[in-house]
This record gives sequence, C-alpha cells and structure tokens, in this order.
Amino acid sequence: MTLRRLAVSLLLTAALAGPALSAELRIGLGDDADVLDPAQSRTFVGRIVYTALCDKLVDISTDLQIVPQLATDWKWSDDARSLVMNLRQDARFHDGEPLDAKAVVFNIERMKTLPESRRKSELASVSKVEATGAYQVTFTLGTPDVSLLAQLSDRAGMMVSPKAAAASGANFGANPVCSGPYRFVERVQQDRIVLEKFAEHWDAANYPLDRVTYLPIPDTTVRLANLRSGDLDMVERVAASDAAAVAADSSLKSETVIGLGYQALYVNVANGARADNPLGKDKRVRQAFSLAIDRDAINQVVYEGTQAAGNQPFPPESPWFNTSFPVPARDIEKAKALMAEAGVSSVDVQLQAANVPVTMQAMQVVQAMVAEAGFNVSLQATEFTTLLAAQSSGDFQISRSDWSGRLDPDGNVHQFITCAGGQNDVKYCNPALDALLDEARTIPDPAARKVKYDAATAIMQDDMPIIYLGNQSYIYAFDTDVSGFTPYPDGLIRLRGMNKAD
Repeated sequence: MTLRRLAVSLLLTAALAGPALSAELRIGLGDDADVLDPAQSRTFVGRIVYTALCDKLVDISTDLQIVPQLATDWKWSDDARSLVMNLRQDARFHDGEPLDAKAVVFNIERMKTLPESRRKSELASVSKVEATGAYQVTFTLGTPDVSLLAQLSDRAGMMVSPKAAAASGANFGANPVCSGPYRFVERVQQDRIVLEKFAEHWDAANYPLDRVTYLPIPDTTVRLANLRSGDLDMVERVAASDAAAVAADSSLKSETVIGLGYQALYVNVANGARADNPLGKDKRVRQAFSLAIDRDAINQVVYEGTQAAGNQPFPPESPWFNTSFPVPARDIEKAKALMAEAGVSSVDVQLQAANVPVTMQAMQVVQAMVAEAGFNVSLQATEFTTLLAAQSSGDFQISRSDWSGRLDPDGNVHQFITCAGGQNDVKYCNPALDALLDEARTIPDPAARKVKYDAATAIMQDDMPIIYLGNQSYIYAFDTDVSGFTPYPDGLIRLRGMNKAD
C-alpha cells in the first residue's frame, strides 16, 4: 500500500508537470468522499473537500458562532417566520456565472426538490424562498425554525452554479462547479481529488496555496507513513495509538480538537428484508446488545483514552445531554434477562464497518463483548462509500458509522431518526418522536427547547434504533513546513491562511 501510494505520488508529479506552482498541499483523508454534490452527499471527508470547493451562505467560527460567508448579514422577523439575507456582490461561480439572489433561490429550491437530495429534511421548514433584491434573498418559513442558520452553515447552504447544475442534473457531482476558493480539476475514485486556486474568488488573497490534492488512505498506519515519507503534507484523524508518537516527532506538528459528533451502531429496524431478525424487530434485543458493551473499555483499549464514552447523540458535556440517561455500565446479566424476555437465547447478526484498522479493532472488541450475552456477530469490513450505499438500500443488519456533528442539536438528530429524515437509513418511524423534534425546531428559548430534546432522548433510549458508543476527538498531523492551520470543532480543514514553505 505504501509503495502504491508512493507510485501514485510520482505519477501525479509527472502528470502535473508544467509551470511551477508556488505551493501545493497534499492531504491524506481517512476515507474517500462520496458524490461531490452538496445536495446528495453525506460523507465527512466530502465536507472537508467542500470547505475549499463550495462556499456557503454562512460559516461557523472556532467558538461555534455563526459568521458571514456569502451572506454579509441577516435579520429575522419578529415572529421568526421570515429570514432576510443580504449577499456579497463580489462573488461568482467557477464558470463565471454571477452568484446573486436568483442563484441562491435556485440552490435552495434544488435542495428541496431534487429527487436524490438528502437536504430535504434540513430545509423542511422553508415554505418559500425568493429574491427580494438583486443581492437579497428572503426565506419564508411555515413554522419558526431556530436551526435554519446552522443548516445553512453546512451543505444545505452551499451554492453551486445554476447553469452547471441544470445541465447535469443528478450527475452534477461528476464535475462540480461551485464558488469556493478552489475549483475542481479532476477526480479518480478511491485515489485522489484535485482542486486548484480560483483566482477570481472574493477572498483569494487569503488563500496562498495554488493547488490542493486530497488522497483517501483508509489505513491510518499507511496514512501516517506517507506523511513521514513526504508523500503527504497533512493527515486528518490520526489514530489515537499514534498520537503520542506524532507529538514526539520533531519533523511533525499536530493539533487536536474535541468534535461535535458521535460514533454509533445503526440497527436496521424497517429498511427492507434484512430488518427481519430479532435485533431489528424487538427493542429488548437492541437494549441487550447495548448493555453488553463496555464503552469506557473501548475508549481506553482502542482509543488510548482520547475519546469519550457516550450513549446519546450529544456528548455528556453538552448542554443538550439528558442526564436522566447516564452512560450505562456494562451489565451482562441484565442483557441476558432482556434476551430471555424477548424469547431468544442467541442471535446471529452481521455488523458492517469501514475497513479502517482502528474502527475494525473497536468492532472486534464489541464482537467479543456482546458474545457473552448471546450475540453471534460476524464482521464485514467494507469501503466507506460502499457501506453508506448499503445503508441507504437496506442491505445491512447493523452498520457502524460516525457523524461529525453539527452546531445545532437538530443537526445531530432530526435527519437520522424522523420518519422522513434524509439520512434515516434504519427507517425508524415514530410520530410522537417526530412531533417532539419538529416542535424543538420552533422554540427559541434553549431551556424550553431542551425539554423537547430530553423527551425525544427518552424515546430513543427505549426504542434504540441507533446505539450510540461515544464521542470522538480529531487529531491532525502535518509537516513543519505547513503553516496557518486552525482546528475547528466540526473537524473540517479550512484552507484560509494555510501555506506551505517552498
């Protein structure tokens, strides 16, 4: 694998020979991105690429505040049913098309109506969007939605060229045209994504790098080896077991930040024929599976204490965490009792996980733990985008996946667990839960809003279609000649101000 990556690096060097570039950054990713269309995509590493490729209406700061990007300012109406945004007048798309209010209207409507869109539930509160000026757009909401700005700080707020999107439809991701500081050059699936500087970007002066190449290398050991050999300049998600060695390596620099998201097991409860098993059909069996897991032990054994054990979509330190449901201790006897109550003594189940060594190691620990309660788990290692496709189609029983987390609590829950949620791969549906989460979107007061999330958490802890395992931190490593990197709690690599010495 290392030799192959070295060969690819040499081929890239030869292929890109020509006028000298003042700075090129090669970033090793933990997975390959899925489709490069903000309306359709769902991978974490895809969002890393988007920070360079696709500007958003708003962004977040390191202290988790909403800050301007394409929108310069915004104002809510008194009844919170209308949001007016004023736009930059010096932004344009990579194909030269203007980025004006009409373009924003096109994008929001595309996110809401494209059959393949995964942003529909994120924008469900928006009943109408219209250009109320050449560079002003107004969102009219059917119900107040305090999560909307946070949604617009991510993929729902990313702007793509209306001309390019209209011409390519659902195939837009093959040649994406956005408005970010870097434009798309090429993609070789499972190998590389190449972007180059967009000189006409409104903030081009703050992006010194001329080219950035993202290289997916799922094996954390190989990824780090390529950084040390000089084939990469930076890697994201360093394995916890390598963190101390990286910190002690004088040829490298490192940064760590606590993330907003979670690690979880998604249980297929109603997505096709593979849900037809005791785990999918009986919540008591799912509860038993959860109780058979020692979350603290996984953190210590696999993640060297760098993660946090968790059992909810919010970290235990989060103000949204429901303290009535603390992280449970492992309880094999109670797990066996639940299994007996459900009328089963053993259950065969297949668990799919990304072919990342540390992930597979964690799942091997889970496999051994739950075996004591009567679960016969077979592990299936798969490439991450293949895993996501299997989740969407229902070709799974349990699927291990991360969620990088969002600024607003709605972003960690609604789309995964509501009946029509855009990423509800388990196909769980509970109208009472939907009502709580829909209402939580409308409440501006955090204390009153938390009451709804606490009630929703109680339902989720009982039905348990998603078994939460913990909350991750992000560890980065990079060469000493790389400067200007600032870690963000969302785990994304923002290139603004980053450079590499010649």
